[in-house]
Amino acid sequence: MAGYLVSDNRKVTTHRFIEMKQKGEKISILTSYDYTMAGLVDRAGIDAILVGDSASNVMAGHQTTLPMTVDQMIYHASAVVRAVKRALVVCDMPFGSYQVSASEGVTNAIRIMKESGCDALKMEGGAEILDTVKRILDAGIPVMGHLGLTPQSINKFGTYAVRAKEQAEADKLMEDARLLAEAGCFGITLEKVPAELAAQVTREVTCPTIGIGAGNGCDGQVLVIADMLGMTQGFSPRFLRRYADLGTVITDAVGRYVGDVKSGDFPNESESY
Repeated sequence: MAGYLVSDNRKVTTHRFIEMKQKGEKISILTSYDYTMAGLVDRAGIDAILVGDSASNVMAGHQTTLPMTVDQMIYHASAVVRAVKRALVVCDMPFGSYQVSASEGVTNAIRIMKESGCDALKMEGGAEILDTVKRILDAGIPVMGHLGLTPQSINKFGTYAVRAKEQAEADKLMEDARLLAEAGCFGITLEKVPAELAAQVTREVTCPTIGIGAGNGCDGQVLVIADMLGMTQGFSPRFLRRYADLGTVITDAVGRYVGDVKSGDFPNESESY
């Protein structure tokens, strides 16, 4: 059965990403980290699922994405892959898995692909990691870039504020985007950058751009699933649109269950053997 809003049930590939940009078709992406949620998201017709290192925050309760390991990313990605029929599954390479050397980056990239079964990887950075990106691409592994606010470098930035507002940083972001596209990346995530800059990047690179807090001029958008479903509390950046209030729904449901157990109402006769 095709997705909720999708009539084309073919498996989404990195090549389809390029086709979608050429046709002017917007690309929809959400994160998922487990089998059950990924299955629901895939059936709804999402184009791609990002197994983000944001699992560090959403699933494990860490303040940053830095603690995530290769083993943990493989665990989450393999669970998602088992649920997905149509969406492209992209897995983040976690902090420390590709920054030491190009050879170590290739080794970790191959391991993640082999053990998780995902379709592609995402890496943060531009010129600084270009050699590693090229080596991973040469190994036959699709790579999505990530520029702007790069959470793995939060201790360097010291803030989650909008990036590339100054001309020098904007120029570097533009050049990094060109380098990643020319190297062969099938897409570039742009996080928390001015909308005008993101639109300019989108016009000038051949691969799709995926925005998160980067305006409507990008070729697609990505959000963290727990944020857009209203499961997280105390996190309300300007770019976040909440499509449900599952935090309230879940809390209410659990509360009613507790009440029914305490009162002896659950299980009733029809729910017993």
